Amino acid sequence: MSESMLPGATVVGLVYRDGVILAAEKRFTYGSFVISKTAKKVFTINNTTGAAFAGMIADMQILVRNMKSIVRIKEMEIRRPLPPNSVAKLMSVVMYQRRMMPFLNQVILGGVDEVPSIYVLDALGSVIPDKYAVVGSGTEIAIGVVESEYKDGMEEEQAKALVVKAIKAAIQRDTASGDGVDLLVITKQGIKEEKVAF
Repeated sequence: MSESMLPGATVVGLVYRDGVILAAEKRFTYGSFVISKTAKKVFTINNTTGAAFAGMIADMQILVRNMKSIVRIKEMEIRRPLPPNSVAKLMSVVMYQRRMMPFLNQVILGGVDEVPSIYVLDALGSVIPDKYAVVGSGTEIAIGVVESEYKDGMEEEQAKALVVKAIKAAIQRDTASGDGVDLLVITKQGIKEEKVAF
């Protein structure tokens, strides 16, 4: 598959004082063709962990379904919730097993255990922990906004505003991104989904 035909996206994840925010815009493209303006790229994995994806929609849906099943089985075995770092390691193994025919996705996985954390995974399953991350075709623009304004210990509303601002900046320059933002806000109290239209 040529690089020009890969789907675009802008996905942002960051850690704030009480939790994690994962966000993705809603446009799904194939090359210069807009296939959908309502694509879902942000998913929950378990009660403490979620993931946001850039890449092929079918691959992300299969990977999320597989991960939900694997995590649920593991949680039944150990009789407690699986923390985000363990979910990231399991997803890494699943993606590495498919390295000859990889899932065409970049992933930001985040969650809250003792502290909030996010991890970036590539198509071969490499795992990189960080405080904020951006993946997808709008990365170059969005990361500039996040890096210039991110601070440790941000409040939830500040963090949400920064994530939306970064994605809006990318949408203005990346034709493969657009049509609103889906947010996943993860705290010790649980996970809530929000939508931002513009």
